[in-house]
Amino acid sequence: MFRYIIIIVSVFMAISCKENPEKTSSYISSYFSYPDSIEAGGVQMIPIKTAVGNFKVWTKRFGNNPAIKILLLHGGPAFTHEYMECFETFFQRESFEFYEYDQLGSYYSDQPKDSSLWTIDRFTEEVEQVRQAIGADHNNFYIIGNSWGGLLAMEYALKYQANLKGLVVANMVASIPQYVKYANGVLAPQMPPDVLAEIRTLEANKDYSNPRYMELLIPNFYKEHICRLNEWPNGFNRAMSHVNNEIYTLMQGPSEFAASGRLAQWDITTRLKDIAIPTLMVGAKHDTMDPKLMEQQSKLVQNGRYLYCPNGSHLAMWDDQQIFMKGVIDFIHDVDEEKM
Repeated sequence: MFRYIIIIVSVFMAISCKENPEKTSSYISSYFSYPDSIEAGGVQMIPIKTAVGNFKVWTKRFGNNPAIKILLLHGGPAFTHEYMECFETFFQRESFEFYEYDQLGSYYSDQPKDSSLWTIDRFTEEVEQVRQAIGADHNNFYIIGNSWGGLLAMEYALKYQANLKGLVVANMVASIPQYVKYANGVLAPQMPPDVLAEIRTLEANKDYSNPRYMELLIPNFYKEHICRLNEWPNGFNRAMSHVNNEIYTLMQGPSEFAASGRLAQWDITTRLKDIAIPTLMVGAKHDTMDPKLMEQQSKLVQNGRYLYCPNGSHLAMWDDQQIFMKGVIDFIHDVDEEKM
């Protein structure tokens, strides 16, 4: 009996392979087709113009799909694309065209020292220049932003949503003061009192470079609310080691525990009503961002959807991966098929 099953399967496979080999070959050729004369695995250094000079940012393209072009915006500010590498597996299965991207100042891109570059407005213009370089427009352009990348994604949408087809804001509230309030009022009290007291003492003394500061935060805050996996993903570890601390501290502050840099007063809650494109807001139970606020944001935009990750934290793409990825992929398909 088993021998007959093998014969049947072999015949079926042979027929399947002979059905349209040209179509299969054509698809593979187009999927890995890149316009550059020198093949570089999809990597392209995109020129960026700024008020203080011209620089280049690192991007890497996967796939070839004129209908769906996705730009990934990493967090930080000044982390790297590396912790978002998990999208590679899921998005290639869907035949999406997507781009990993290190923003200016991040490890794989140029790292100028002029501090006037590190503003929301300047980063927004950078994203627009990247969009133009990858040939995306309102018919096919999606942005997925996590953390600071979600902040940047919302700012981009408020100015350039005419160039967007869909928006995903993952784990980022529309108000830094609300983020700080949640961190201090809800998350901090969950720590052991002696640990919190020592952290507060270090912060009061501005002793952020003291190794003890991160020794306390990583097991008591980062492991609880940033990434809950017992062993952190290699990509996240690399991103942590490659962070540009000068930019990160200037804009965010010394850690993920709160925000005290240039972003401290940022709040666009009242402007969310101006975002009309299909928008997915992603929240997670253990996140540094209040998941209830993420749900509320999905109702404040004109055409929103909410995705809740019950086991996730700030990097729900890792610690609640199946729910996160299915929800994001379903959203992109629904927008592409005009179901939203």
